[in-house]
Amino acid sequence: MRLPVLLPALLGLPGLLVAPVAAQDAAARYASEVEAVASTETVRRAFALIESLDDWTLERHIQITETAAPPFMEEERGALYAGLLEQYGADSVWTDEVGNVFGLRRGTGGGERTVAVGGHLDTVFPAETDVSVRMVGDTLFAPGVGDDSRGLAIVLTLLRTMVDADIRTRDDLLFIGTVGEEGLGDLRGMKHIYRDGADAPDVWIEIDGGGENSIVSMGLGSKRYRITFEGEGGHSWGAFGLANPAHALGRAIRHFQDVADTLTRAGPRTSYNVGRIGGGTSVNSVPFEAWMEVDMRSVDPASLDRIEQVFLAAMDRALAEENALAREGAPLTVNKDKIGDRPSGEIDPEHPLVLRAMAATHYMGQPPYLSRSSTNSNTPISLGVPAVTIGRGGIGANGHALNEYWVNREGWKAIQRALLLTLTEAGLPGVT
Repeated sequence: MRLPVLLPALLGLPGLLVAPVAAQDAAARYASEVEAVASTETVRRAFALIESLDDWTLERHIQITETAAPPFMEEERGALYAGLLEQYGADSVWTDEVGNVFGLRRGTGGGERTVAVGGHLDTVFPAETDVSVRMVGDTLFAPGVGDDSRGLAIVLTLLRTMVDADIRTRDDLLFIGTVGEEGLGDLRGMKHIYRDGADAPDVWIEIDGGGENSIVSMGLGSKRYRITFEGEGGHSWGAFGLANPAHALGRAIRHFQDVADTLTRAGPRTSYNVGRIGGGTSVNSVPFEAWMEVDMRSVDPASLDRIEQVFLAAMDRALAEENALAREGAPLTVNKDKIGDRPSGEIDPEHPLVLRAMAATHYMGQPPYLSRSSTNSNTPISLGVPAVTIGRGGIGANGHALNEYWVNREGWKAIQRALLLTLTEAGLPGVT
């Protein structure tokens, strides 16, 4: 049994050191489960099929990449993806109210449980971006070629493989492309899927991020604001004495940082950043507005709430101080628009989904490790729904940049890993 790497990885996780015997038993149990699934003739054929489909997967990968999906404009790629899911064997395909695309493959268990495998449709690039793929040898160059076009291609190849190999799991499977994962999309696709009262998947497996051995089981939460101080504005000489939005903005940043710095020096890791600033019309004008966009993150929900409250208090303090200095004119106002709210949370490292992901990763010859990131999995994790994010494989770099690239270095292995995790989690009749 393939345990030499898996056991040390498990035993090094927080919470497992206190119960090494239980950790060993769990590692052995799920390693055995993965081994049993992988050793079936059905899965061996499926693995061979995935490798033989490498060129086909690459063609779909390029097709998806070259179909633009700017922020909040994923419709064209969504329509393409829905067509591909239907063409390659989903039992039914539909698109929901916000643009998420679903392909269902029914299981043998009567629909009692659903496992989702997803990637995100959107990119960070505006509509005018050239997303043509340039291929040099085994390397693909294009904005968004890795994040997350490759993830979507993997999800599609999983569906085709299961159809061609006639694999039916016990649980229903949903193959999904979501909207709004990036930036100001604020996980809107996932938030819709997991909204109150929705019939949401019981388990989520996301394909996003690089590498073959990372397992994101911890969601990094964030809060984002656009702050706008507004006033009358006027000539820098003739209207001197008006309350100045730019001056208020400067005060706000200083007051925030003075306290935020003390909050982030110790305790759960927390960060803050003023990422964008703007406003004003000319050097000799009192601006009528000044604005900034701010990002705050923390591994701990309570710490994130605390720094948010400090931030909001600093905005109010800056407003009051600047208005107190005004010699004439109307007082300033401030708009505090929340433009992002990503939940955080963690899955117990002893959860079956996590242990299966680690066992599947080790089976593929990679040392598994658990990590924290901000992905689609944040939403279900925060609600107590089992979810992990695994990588797209190959070699990639420069995500979110125009010179992004992805190298097809044994790219099929990440698909095989994803299949193995999906089958062990969703149940292969006669084996699990």
